[in-house]
Amino acid sequence: MPPPEKEESLTLEILEAIEADSRISQRGLARELGVALGLANSYLKRCIRKGLVKVQEAPANRYLYYLTPKGFAEKSRLTAEYLSYSFDFYRRAGESLRRVFDGCAANGYRRIVLAGASDLAEIALLRVRDFDLEIVALWDPEADREQFHGLPLVRELSSLPEHDLCVVSALKDPAGLLQHLRDEGYAGAVTAPDILGLRLSPAEKGQ
Repeated sequence: MPPPEKEESLTLEILEAIEADSRISQRGLARELGVALGLANSYLKRCIRKGLVKVQEAPANRYLYYLTPKGFAEKSRLTAEYLSYSFDFYRRAGESLRRVFDGCAANGYRRIVLAGASDLAEIALLRVRDFDLEIVALWDPEADREQFHGLPLVRELSSLPEHDLCVVSALKDPAGLLQHLRDEGYAGAVTAPDILGLRLSPAEKGQ
């Protein structure tokens, strides 16, 4: 079962999708949410049981879904919570990255690469402007494009330009990406914002 915050996120996405298109099918919902059909069906039924969504039969054995007044109220509540979480995450991520960049300056690191294209990487690109540092590229083995906000985005470690430090910036499985770095035999110094909760050895930190 998904954690509570994931459950609320899925519920919000279902309510938003139904508000945007009452004719959306369960398969369409699954595609919109990026989850299995069975999970989308389960959450849709839960929304119906809670009185957030009502169902109306349509021709050709189809169904139309509508938000109830309770559904609109719940959507507003979840949206407000999401925005509150987003602002809090941005603040905490910014503070965490500031500590990373302070450490870079103290250790003489100037050229940095980020590991993981994500919202955290975007925040890093903004916060680094306050320091005499340069982010020269991003590495992400699952990258589906060649640039990230104007910077080179590469899938192979061997394609990275010369740099002093690698900063883990993945939000989706950062521990897995760190392990990927280790498995690939990355020998450079590595660090990560403490918001990610990763454990790094002294050797990886370049100590």
